[in-house]
Amino acid sequence: MNAILQTRDLWKNFGGLIVTKNVNLSLARGARHALIGPNGAGKTTLINQLTGVLRPSSGSVWLDGEDITRSAPDHRVYRGISRTFQINTLFPRLTPLEAVTSAILVRERSKLNLLKRRFFGVSRRRGMIDEAYALLELLNLDKDCLTETHHLAYGKQRLLEMALALAAKPKVLLLDEPAAGVPEGESDELFEVLKALPKEISILLIEHDMNLVFHFADRITVLVNGEELVTGTPNEIAEDPRVREVYLGKGH
Repeated sequence: MNAILQTRDLWKNFGGLIVTKNVNLSLARGARHALIGPNGAGKTTLINQLTGVLRPSSGSVWLDGEDITRSAPDHRVYRGISRTFQINTLFPRLTPLEAVTSAILVRERSKLNLLKRRFFGVSRRRGMIDEAYALLELLNLDKDCLTETHHLAYGKQRLLEMALALAAKPKVLLLDEPAAGVPEGESDELFEVLKALPKEISILLIEHDMNLVFHFADRITVLVNGEELVTGTPNEIAEDPRVREVYLGKGH
């Protein structure tokens, strides 16, 4: 498999508590891959290791052929990993256009040396605003681009967080429960936006909404007690008795 993101024998423990155990995850280029499992399975802990928030106890993380296990979170963003969080991390008094333009500005400044940063001209800033608007348009936020974030419906706020992650121009987008807390009507819009994201971006999705998972993912990994139970296509996962046992119990 031509993988863009891999973990190799990844372990994480806090003292005697093992939270990820020998995980070998492989995310193909352009994949729509879901990571599912019961509460406490270690899904967010795994995402935190992929992004550098947590250092693995052993094993390694590889991005596009580079070992990034010891790389800082900001280096991983620069190399091409972006994420969203279970709980929104937004600027409530900024408009979506201001927030996404600011994220693009940070991205561009990180590429320049200190001397060049002093010469960000008006035309360049105009280009960033245009890029931000195009991104908001892609996520159905263009009509709300001048509304302060705290006035947006919750589903729109989840889309805005996705726009901020995409502003970094990632190779890999990690989505940690994007539909959590989103009302049913708004989650339909979120799902349509997810389907329309550019195919060159590889996506790893953590989600408890199985309807969204099975309609979105081309591959699914089931994590139980920090360990990979099975990986397969949606049909293979739906028919696997081990998965049914994890979610429904032995009596079903």
